[in-house]
Amino acid sequence: MAEYSVIVIGGGHAGVEAAHAAARLGLRVLLLTMNVDRIGAMSCNPAIGGVGKGHLVREIDALGGVMGLAADATGIQFRRLNASKGPAVRARRCQSDKARYATWVRTCLEGTPNLDLKQGTVEDLLFDDGGAVVGVVTAMGQVYRAAAVVITTGTFLEGVLHVGERQSEGGRAGDPASKGLVGTLRRHGLELGRLKTGTVPRLDGRTIDWASLEVQPGDDPPATFSFHGQGAELPQRCCWITQTTERTHALIRESLHRSPMYSGQIQSRGPRYCPSVEDKVVRFADKESHKIFLEPEGLDTVEIDPNGISTSLPAEVQLALVRSSPGLERAEIVRFGYAVEYTYVDPRQLDRSLAVRGLPGLFLAGQING
Repeated sequence: MAEYSVIVIGGGHAGVEAAHAAARLGLRVLLLTMNVDRIGAMSCNPAIGGVGKGHLVREIDALGGVMGLAADATGIQFRRLNASKGPAVRARRCQSDKARYATWVRTCLEGTPNLDLKQGTVEDLLFDDGGAVVGVVTAMGQVYRAAAVVITTGTFLEGVLHVGERQSEGGRAGDPASKGLVGTLRRHGLELGRLKTGTVPRLDGRTIDWASLEVQPGDDPPATFSFHGQGAELPQRCCWITQTTERTHALIRESLHRSPMYSGQIQSRGPRYCPSVEDKVVRFADKESHKIFLEPEGLDTVEIDPNGISTSLPAEVQLALVRSSPGLERAEIVRFGYAVEYTYVDPRQLDRSLAVRGLPGLFLAGQING
């Protein structure tokens, strides 16, 4: 039975920062994740920062965290948002090379003293006689003990993927959901709920008419994130801009009955800061179009992220709505967009240190908190 000071469950953004921070304090740390090849994976879109989040990245960096350094090392376009507006709403955003970002993060963790990485699905928590959390049990029966456990499972708790009427279990496309841990949280009286988030279809850049599109260059020099980094380290790339059309909006309105959010298939709420294209068309019915930012997923891939059209409509509708935008008339979809519905813990049950009240030794960080 292995003994640690801290066990972190999950290898996404929150899990990486939690494990790295604890190890830098000199504690012996174990990061447990379902697939070590997916540590640092950028599940939604390959970008860091933005309004609000860009400020948070700078704060993490000031505290010695990973994200700002990783963004600077793997960013392929840096831009200041809202540069023409007041300083309160200006923000930094970085388009990252998705594959390089994950590789950089894993290499960083593997080189961090006191930190072990192991693959395993946590199915249960261990408690002492006083009700304090003292470890975890994996699906393979391995037991790891620790004085503190940090859960950073993101969208994986009871995750369900939606594409039109089709549903499948998963925390993201290609990865399974986590089930056992939810039962433990319920048995110990935590109030849980359901949320949804979504992602865009990915396009084959070779099928896009780039010459017809507006070019969106990055800043020169790049406005990087880290206070103590080396600045931008990779070649910089342009992005491009297109927009939805009245045909796009008509297709969406005609297909709303097949959208999981509007058919009743999904009952949970989505994030207000990242509405789906269906939500945009319904909520902003007076708008004739919405911008779509065509962003490369990396230096070594043809995949393009059409930022602005997150959707869970059926696959054939997604293809039609993509092709209704200028420059995308012959575009091919490499990966279809989807919604993921997942269980979260009501964060009002946490104190200011993100510890769960009434369950000493248990902490929650990241998207599990809603």
